[in-house]
Amino acid sequence: MTTATVAASTANLATAPAPGLLVRLGCFIYEGVLLFGVVMMAGLAYGVVTQQRHALVGSSGLQLFLALVFGVYFVTFWTGRGQTLAMLTWHIRLVTEQGQPVRWPRAVCRYLLAWLWFVPALALVQFSGVKGGWPVVAALTTGVLAYALLTRLQRDHQYWHDAVCRTRLVVWRPLRRPAS
Repeated sequence: MTTATVAASTANLATAPAPGLLVRLGCFIYEGVLLFGVVMMAGLAYGVVTQQRHALVGSSGLQLFLALVFGVYFVTFWTGRGQTLAMLTWHIRLVTEQGQPVRWPRAVCRYLLAWLWFVPALALVQFSGVKGGWPVVAALTTGVLAYALLTRLQRDHQYWHDAVCRTRLVVWRPLRRPAS
C-alpha cells in the first residue's frame, strides 16, 4: 500500500458514517455471545488456580478477574486492528476522531467508561434489593437500551463514552484486493 493510499483510507475513516443503532445493538449482542466463551475459559482458569470449589466463595475475586480479562480482550483488539470479532462481522471499526488507530491509553479509558452501559442498572438492582433473575434482566435491558438511545443526543450519534474518549465507531469494509 502506498503512502497516498494509507492517507486516503485514513481520511475516509475520519469522515465515515456511524453505524446505525440497530447494527450496533446487533454487534453488542453478538459480542456477548462470543464473550460467553471467554468467560467460561477465564472462569475455568480462575477456578483451577484458586482451587475454588463453590461458586459463591471468592466470587468478588472472580468478578475482578473477569473485568481484567475483558479489559485485556477489548483493549488488545481495539488497539490492534480496531475491531473485535463481532465488530469485524458487523463491519464496525473503532478509530479516533481523526480516523487514526486507537492507542492503548485511549482504549483503556474507553473500556472503563463503557461500563456505563451496565453500572447504573446494576447499582439500581443492588440498592433496591430486588432479587431474582427476571427483574435483574429487565433492569439491565432497560439500562442498556436507555444508554444506547442517548446516542440520539450526540451530533454524530456516537456513544457518550466515545465522545469523552474522542473515538468513533464507523462503518468500515476492507478494500478488496484485485485477483492476480
